Amino acid sequence: MTTSTPRAGTPLARLDGVSRRFGDTLALDDVTLEIAPGCILGLLGPNGAGKSTILSLLDGRRRPTSGRVELFGRSPSDPVARQRLGCTPQETGLPDTLRVSEVIDFVGAHFEQTTETTSLVEEFGLAPILKKQTGALSGGQRRRLAVALAFVGNPRLVLLDEPTTGLDVEARHTLWDALRRQHDRGATIVVTSHYLEEIEALAERVVVVGAGRVLADGTLAEIIGRAGLQRVSITTSEAQRIARLPGVVRHERDGDDVTFWVRDSDVFVRELIRSDLPFRGIAVRGATLEEAFVTLTGAAEAATRPSTGRTAA
Repeated sequence: MTTSTPRAGTPLARLDGVSRRFGDTLALDDVTLEIAPGCILGLLGPNGAGKSTILSLLDGRRRPTSGRVELFGRSPSDPVARQRLGCTPQETGLPDTLRVSEVIDFVGAHFEQTTETTSLVEEFGLAPILKKQTGALSGGQRRRLAVALAFVGNPRLVLLDEPTTGLDVEARHTLWDALRRQHDRGATIVVTSHYLEEIEALAERVVVVGAGRVLADGTLAEIIGRAGLQRVSITTSEAQRIARLPGVVRHERDGDDVTFWVRDSDVFVRELIRSDLPFRGIAVRGATLEEAFVTLTGAAEAATRPSTGRTAA
């Protein structure tokens, strides 16, 4: 059996006009997405946005209701295509009675090419637990093993669904370092995460999904720029009145310390001064990935929310 090798520059995987239904629920709605070789792609979205569904279509666990999914130019269900794929779903079952070393060997037996075991063990910090049965591992240790197993087959493409869930901060950073090293060796990685700082730390490309659609796709800087917001922090007792100034999108209060998200900070500051409303201590900075995420997904949610037919009072 020979493994498939896409031509240089062609996507490793793609979804073309893909929709997926679960009964009456439309989980994905006409999604088109290509995964080019050589990047770490962060897939962001709120719960139920379709992130895990996308990964399950790419790894062949599910099929689209409509549209086309390709993995290395083949169907994801084709064993030839899957030889160069590694994946870690959100929930991974491990045989409780097998030792960690035996699980690594068992998974490796399913691939024609495998990563050298010693380097993999060192990379993911598995040496202290190699002789333990997986049933005796902590939740964090099981998760670390599950992620390491995605790289056993020397994959070209790796799909990681919430890889650091359950890990403490130190373990999370250790795993990030391991993923970066695997990427440097040639693995293309797609990662979903609830930790926005994880996507900021790892991803070169970010895809934001919401309500089953792709809302934004670009570099980290481009996605943050899509928010079109700047953050202005001041101290004031007139937060509600200032929030009604032109260009204010939203605001948060902590006593008299108030942060405003605005479309144009220069315009906002001029309007603030003209208003003659009391304030002190002003600080301006650009948006963060979290703010861009909230803006993009909030707009998508508002667009899909059914109208009540009421008008504002």
